Amino acid sequence: MTAKLVQGYEVVIGFETHTQLSTQSKIFSRASVAFGAEPNTQACAVDMALPGTLPVMNIGAVERAIEFGLAVNAHIAERSIFARKNYFYPDLPKGYQISQFEIPVVQGGEVSFFMEEGNETVRKTVRLERAHLEEDAGKSLHEDFIGQSGIDLNRAGTPLLEIVTQPDMRSSDEAVAYAKELHKIVTWVGICDGNMQEGSFRCDANVSVRKPGGELGTRREIKNLNSFKFMQQAIDYEVRWQIDQIEDGYTIQQATVLFDPDTGETRAMRTKEDAADYRYFPDPDLPPLVIGRDWVERVRGEMAELPRVMAERFVREYALPEYDATQLTQSKAVASYFEAVAKACGQAKLASNWIMGEVSRRLNASEMGIEYAPVSAAQLAALIGRISDNTISNNAARQVFESLWNKEGPFGSEGDIDVLIETKGLKQMNDTGELEKIIDDVLAANPQNVEEFKAGNTKALNGLVGPIMKASKGKANPAQVNALLMKKLG
Repeated sequence: MTAKLVQGYEVVIGFETHTQLSTQSKIFSRASVAFGAEPNTQACAVDMALPGTLPVMNIGAVERAIEFGLAVNAHIAERSIFARKNYFYPDLPKGYQISQFEIPVVQGGEVSFFMEEGNETVRKTVRLERAHLEEDAGKSLHEDFIGQSGIDLNRAGTPLLEIVTQPDMRSSDEAVAYAKELHKIVTWVGICDGNMQEGSFRCDANVSVRKPGGELGTRREIKNLNSFKFMQQAIDYEVRWQIDQIEDGYTIQQATVLFDPDTGETRAMRTKEDAADYRYFPDPDLPPLVIGRDWVERVRGEMAELPRVMAERFVREYALPEYDATQLTQSKAVASYFEAVAKACGQAKLASNWIMGEVSRRLNASEMGIEYAPVSAAQLAALIGRISDNTISNNAARQVFESLWNKEGPFGSEGDIDVLIETKGLKQMNDTGELEKIIDDVLAANPQNVEEFKAGNTKALNGLVGPIMKASKGKANPAQVNALLMKKLG
């Protein structure tokens, strides 16, 4: 598919995502990683790089890296190397960061997702280059210090998995869709809590523009994007800025930039370093990380069903379209809710339609998760069952659903559906004789519509169906009405 152009330029985006791993302690020490502690109360001698201290690998961090590799169909390196990445910031006491460079633990893989393009639903795939283990740095504090900066080393040594993509994204929409899918994966398998406000899931976007078919342009890296909304705004602004610069005859300089949500603009923070600037070399204090196949298979056996595997099963077992299956596996809670409804009512596609439609619409409006939905899976299954056996119409079902959602009338179990249907008088008319009498009366009162229909104007039928439904107070089965009408009209 042809890439979408902006002012005649093709946008090229790659991502680096720092995912904080869900261990209880740091990657090379036993210090806690709990968020929100008083500054420097969770920094031990190893984190502060005091003389004589040595790093010790956290096995939990390695297992979470293995889990991620399995989740994205990547290769788990049997032997990977830790390196020293040398740079000098006040919040990095060692003067270097322990990371992985030439041989990362996770190599390759891909992340796929669906997007709406025009009237089509298109599957996109972003290739991953690598995911490597590393430690986080500390944090410089400026707000509470006049003319000075404070240093908080609580975050120093926190385990990170840095996930790096190929430059496969071509718009801010694609970039956000990728980031959301990656967020879903890491939270689903439980390797990260995904809290963007606390910095557990931080995205850096490498953005460049080029003329279609040309060489890759010079990229600028937008650092620490901590919300999907700001991510889109920052990329869109950066794209426009780079195009304007090129059109005005300027050359783009490689740089690291920050996004200011108050102004909606990016601003350069520093020129971007290349790998050579960091003077990587193998860390002499850490031996190579060796991961046997038996370890990988043990981790695989302990993992929960992955979203892509569950989506494939939904297609296979419930005959759902691939799009439906992918949407229903956006979270474990939604997937569990769907399965409970589908198994109880035996109508998987109807269950999917209701959850992706009416249920999702109301959840989005109220900003709540499906686990807090006022309508239980059992109640929705019972409601779908009453649609399937023609007890009520779709319109009547929406009225019942409204009452259940707002807790109007009896509620609390699936049996309440029948009580609500009776209380509201929504049961469809199944007495053929009574319905035929209504139809005969409407036909007698609308001879012109009858003649027009018999003359070949099929739209005249609508002028008959409406009065019939009105006379039956909405209780007539539309399919039955059409069948009887066609029979009587020949």
